[in-house]
Amino acid sequence: MNRFLIVFVFLTILSSFGFSNLSYGQGTGTAGGVNVDGTWYLGEGLKQGDYFEYSLCELDLNDCSPIKLKLWIKGTIPYETESLWDAKVVIIDGKKIIKGSMGLGKISPEPITFDDDLFHYAIAFKSSLAWLGAFATGNEGDRIHGPQAFKLPAWGKIGAIGGAQLIPIRTESIITPAGTVDTIVVGWYSGDWNEIWIVDDFPFPVKALTYAWITTGIAPIMHQYLLLDYRENVMVDPFKDVVETIPKQKLLGCPTEFYDYVGGRVSTNTYSMIIQYNYSPEFPIEGCDIDWKINFMNPYNDVEFINQLHYDIWVVDENGTKLRSHAEDLGKTELFNGFGQVHVLIPIEEKAGLVRYVIFVHGTGPEYEVPDAKMGGYATIEIEIDENPLFKELDGDVVSSPKIPSWIKNNAGWWADGSIDDDSFVQGIQFLIKEGIMRIPSTTQGSSSGSNEIPSWIKNNAGWWADGSIDDNSFVQGIQFLIKEGIMTIPS
Repeated sequence: MNRFLIVFVFLTILSSFGFSNLSYGQGTGTAGGVNVDGTWYLGEGLKQGDYFEYSLCELDLNDCSPIKLKLWIKGTIPYETESLWDAKVVIIDGKKIIKGSMGLGKISPEPITFDDDLFHYAIAFKSSLAWLGAFATGNEGDRIHGPQAFKLPAWGKIGAIGGAQLIPIRTESIITPAGTVDTIVVGWYSGDWNEIWIVDDFPFPVKALTYAWITTGIAPIMHQYLLLDYRENVMVDPFKDVVETIPKQKLLGCPTEFYDYVGGRVSTNTYSMIIQYNYSPEFPIEGCDIDWKINFMNPYNDVEFINQLHYDIWVVDENGTKLRSHAEDLGKTELFNGFGQVHVLIPIEEKAGLVRYVIFVHGTGPEYEVPDAKMGGYATIEIEIDENPLFKELDGDVVSSPKIPSWIKNNAGWWADGSIDDDSFVQGIQFLIKEGIMRIPSTTQGSSSGSNEIPSWIKNNAGWWADGSIDDNSFVQGIQFLIKEGIMTIPS
């Protein structure tokens, strides 16, 4: 009897006996249990006030370095001829905290709209938590991609991995940080079992572990996630006190699109592999990002990639002493890449001058095993970093007078909570600068782009400044951004 038939018989037998429903989450209701006679689709049971928190990694996002995703369904928003779920989002990615909004579809809650800062995270969301939307949606009229029955022998074919079938595998009671729950496990086989745990009448899967399709070697993880918290009926913004990391690169005028790549080829010190690298921009700038594209190649075959790499990217001093590690900045001891091709953004924290980057290979081998150090080695790449005048200003040279009138801070607080409008707040700041009470470093006045909308993080800064949570310098950085973008005009 083949595996697929065994699974189908197993589920049929279970349905004849039934099994208990377990309480799920911290809300007043329940969203647990499995009725094997029932159906499921992505978004099932999703409603206003739902709050989710996941630990998540996705192959194309930081080589599957985990992030924390917090998602709150505030309500709905109009979009063209339909409406979307208005999802408020917080991403914790290493040292970065990003707040924003996504518009999730009603038929399948995949990101349809999202803030620019959430672009990469929205793609990772769609490729992981929302991936089952390709097979099971809330469209009752779609006989192929509508709600899927647990008793079906298969939910569809996964073309990307050679035609394997997505099938219900088994029932399983699991313990998550959010609670204990009965699940149906669906998945497919591609050299190993790829599994996703779903709960009847719960919008998103609660757990997953899937692998990328490769023809040789051990496959790297494609996506992995786990539900950490779930609450219902959350009607007050749970993110109102979350402090977003200051978007310093916006203040510095850093490039966000990369074209002019500079590259080369260099052998590791052990001659174990050739490292082919490209970086952009051609002249990197203090405080901005470098976009790296790195290929790890067989030294005896210049078209063959070396896979299953345990690696890191360091900055070292002239003696080769490690000053910082990209992996450690992400909260890891090392990075892993299954394909030998790395694409990563690394912030420049060093001052202008010659910076030595070391691409360090610990070895090769499966992700969760000790790497084979025989394939280890390193290569050093020296890059001249250009000076950025604003970098020094944001690094502590921004000056403002300590004698700022109390009514200005009151204005900032009232503006932050919506008691006064933008014009009233801007007039107060213009007064300070014109009278020389607040001094702003030399800042090129930008031309208005046609939109005078002040970013939400500026309002957050104003509120924190008003209550003393941040100092004058931090507040001035936000004002400088408004001037540079042409949102605020300062009299000569």
